Amino acid sequence: MKILAIERELKENSDFSPYLKEEALAVWKNYLSGFIREIYFSQENHGAIIILECKDKKEAEKKLNQFPLVKNKLIIFDIIPLIPYNGWERLFTE
Repeated sequence: MKILAIERELKENSDFSPYLKEEALAVWKNYLSGFIREIYFSQENHGAIIILECKDKKEAEKKLNQFPLVKNKLIIFDIIPLIPYNGWERLFTE
């Protein structure tokens, strides 16, 4: 299942720097494993936007909760399970 995960900061103006190298390593390992399919930063607030591949929302939460910035209560993720777009059917029905 594809899952969209959108980062939200819990504490504004917090010092993330002690955790950023460890966070990057966690992202890299999860990218190599196939859990993270795509990752971006929002241009507006530099928050992470991640496309995940996993069994379900519960598995996504469990894995994301192991990331250093989440474990240290600096960020959380809004987790949105995605389903295929089926709007194409409208093109072929009367």
